[in-house]
Amino acid sequence: MSETKAVPLPRAVALPTGSSRSLKTSLRYAAPALLGYVAVRLTGIAILLITASATGKDGMHRLAGRWDSVWYQRIAEHGYGYEVRLPDGTFHSDLAFFPLLPALERGLSVLIPPLGVAGAGLLVSWLASLAAAGGIFAVGARLYGRRAGVLLAVLWGAYPTAFVQSMAYTETLFTALAAWALYAVLTDKWITAGVLCIGAGLTRPVAAALIAAIGVTALWRLFTAWRGGEPLRTPLRMAVGVCLAPLGWLSYIAFVAVREGHPFAYFDVQADWNNRIDGGAALAAFVGEQFGRNVFAGLGLCAAFAFLFWVVWLCVRQRPRQPLPVITYCVVVVVISLIGSGYFGSRPRLMMPAFPLLLPAAVALAGARRRTLPAVAVGVAALASGVYGAFTLLGSGPP
Repeated sequence: MSETKAVPLPRAVALPTGSSRSLKTSLRYAAPALLGYVAVRLTGIAILLITASATGKDGMHRLAGRWDSVWYQRIAEHGYGYEVRLPDGTFHSDLAFFPLLPALERGLSVLIPPLGVAGAGLLVSWLASLAAAGGIFAVGARLYGRRAGVLLAVLWGAYPTAFVQSMAYTETLFTALAAWALYAVLTDKWITAGVLCIGAGLTRPVAAALIAAIGVTALWRLFTAWRGGEPLRTPLRMAVGVCLAPLGWLSYIAFVAVREGHPFAYFDVQADWNNRIDGGAALAAFVGEQFGRNVFAGLGLCAAFAFLFWVVWLCVRQRPRQPLPVITYCVVVVVISLIGSGYFGSRPRLMMPAFPLLLPAAVALAGARRRTLPAVAVGVAALASGVYGAFTLLGSGPP
């Protein structure tokens, strides 16, 4: 971080949108981020397809037709109501999956029949990935300037599990809604933030982090206005946005409760999938098991968590340039990812929407003295992410 301090960063700016600039100008402003993101993701897909061809496997099928993608497609085609009984007697119900992605898949497959629901799922994911890159860029540029925003978006495309961004999964759709909702909060567009949060709440359960970010920020604004004796800007719009934010998430929880005849039915469904909040007990047990098998594996995991906590601390230290809604969202996503009892390998994917974790790296690269360093760093990250993605998708599947 010393280089970042030595080289002054550009002042935070707002993304040119709305009446001040045309849409064409806004897209031109964001073009380096979008083009860089596309280049990184195309690199990952190319590595996957080349490797799949060399091993006699179907790379595109891995992106659109396996694992959670199949559950979403079944919901899109037949609605909810499908269950699988496991050998241990427990059930896996499709009610564990939120409805926005399958609804979009169904709608697109009706509008463009040749796509089918599988193709529609990929199209939604790919378009949402561009929207997510744009939103991530908007947040980064707002806080640290255009160069940092570009690097933030491109680094997100080179995240270790970024191959999921090219699959018919919900990560890109959720991240797009979350990033633009955070940008809306940063620019005092509270109703827009609330509406986007409704969409996020219909996409993934981790929308609780976005709801918390909007609510905590509103409470802090109220407190600081009261303490300073100053009038609060747009209080009505802020109140409306805060009230709108949880409606998507709550409506799906209520839908499952009514359907199953139990107020906590959704959480029971998740428990059947071994997804329950246990305060990190499952994670601690897994780390302990690794020490029992191989001490170096256990130490490696501890080092990875130490690195994660260090990055979170760097984000917190960037206050006030990394403001309350961004930090709250990031920290809560990380916490939710760590305190669940689910499969250990899924945790990096669950943390992927926490794009502010990449801000310290983006800021450091933006302020680097050597102008070639960002390109080299992004190139190495893109290749490593692509190789890991091909290895994972052509092997056991996405974590």
